[in-house]
Amino acid sequence: MRELMRLRIRTNRTQEDVVEELGALARRLYAERRIRKAPTFSVRQLRKWETADEPPWPHPEARAVLEAYWKRPVEELGLRPPLRDRSDPQVLTPVPLLGQDSPVDPVLAAESSSALNDEAPPPWLTETTTGTNRSGAWRISPDEVQLLSEAADDNYAIDQQFGAGRLWRPTRAHLLWTHHMIDRGIYDEPLGQQLHALAGKLTTSLGWFCYDAGLQTKARQYFSEALNAANYTGDDVLASRTLGNMARQAVDLNKGREAIRFARLGQRHAELWNAPPRVTALLAIREAQGHARVGDAFNCEAAIKRAWQEWERGESDQDPDWVLFLNLAELTCLEGMCRLDLGQTDRAQKLLARSEALQDVAHSRNRGMCLGRLSVAAVANGDVDHGIAAASAALRLVESGVSSARTVAQLKIVHDDMLLHHRARGVGDLLEQIRAYVA
Repeated sequence: MRELMRLRIRTNRTQEDVVEELGALARRLYAERRIRKAPTFSVRQLRKWETADEPPWPHPEARAVLEAYWKRPVEELGLRPPLRDRSDPQVLTPVPLLGQDSPVDPVLAAESSSALNDEAPPPWLTETTTGTNRSGAWRISPDEVQLLSEAADDNYAIDQQFGAGRLWRPTRAHLLWTHHMIDRGIYDEPLGQQLHALAGKLTTSLGWFCYDAGLQTKARQYFSEALNAANYTGDDVLASRTLGNMARQAVDLNKGREAIRFARLGQRHAELWNAPPRVTALLAIREAQGHARVGDAFNCEAAIKRAWQEWERGESDQDPDWVLFLNLAELTCLEGMCRLDLGQTDRAQKLLARSEALQDVAHSRNRGMCLGRLSVAAVANGDVDHGIAAASAALRLVESGVSSARTVAQLKIVHDDMLLHHRARGVGDLLEQIRAYVA
């Protein structure tokens, strides 16, 4: 009995089951850009691979899917490439997925001195691969997955306090390693689900970190990959989070209508998993920001009202970690940003000043964002002294280590707005300080 058939029988799958799962996996790998096209599979094709004396040699994309599905080279499944001389030794040659030009032995990876890239996992993480042996079997440990998940949570907390300017690179390394575990490791179905969930979590976080670091093209790419993964795996929680992130970015890119569509689609996904109030509040305020950016005061007011109504329903044990930042200070700030975009400068200044007073040290990046917009609102409102004070406080945060490109972008706006008041007391010194950071 060929190994391919033995594995299928041992896992209690019919040929129809395997064909359906192979097709789904092919679509996912294609969506993740791990293969160049999604091959199709049929029961007739699988039957030939299992029973034919000379089974047809799969095309490269099909081999990649088969290897990812069974977690072993196709030669170990009983398939052989056409050879002129069958006496030649058989060499196992796994087909690399895109971005992974050659298979990497996790044991040997630590011995490599090459720079980190898409072809190799981070060498410093290979210490955790205790389940690896020289025969090529690499059994993934739940502790490894938990370690990476906790690292993702740590990076998110660092982002809230200091910004993401220095976070997107290590997060990308974590994501590469997670995909390596998925594609080359051995694990059961529950752990596999955790790995795919972790990959989605890291991908949308990477998109957010790139966005905060000012790498907008990269951010959109990772958001798209996270959304594709969410759609293929039916992960409505990941879809809600990613669409909320995409809506926020769209506002900053001056794509208000796009932001509205993203936020509303996120709300539909939130309904599918009965999201708690804080999630629906976040998506509502994201929609409000889109309306404000296009100058639609009526719909903006309605979305702001919905956001506050949902937020006032309180916290829930079901609140995901990515919505915990939405405290009173942050929601007040987000409404203030809407008012500023609508040209309601007096109301915006009051809301942003209230938000800044409520912000805590754990959300220093958000406080810096709030201060920048407070300065813009104050200057637009003719209150130059308060504008100087807010901008100076934002500069002190940048000096203390906040590395958010968005905060720096706000300081550029403050600088340009302050030029009209360059003769006012204190403005000249402030302009020089801003230039030192945004030049």
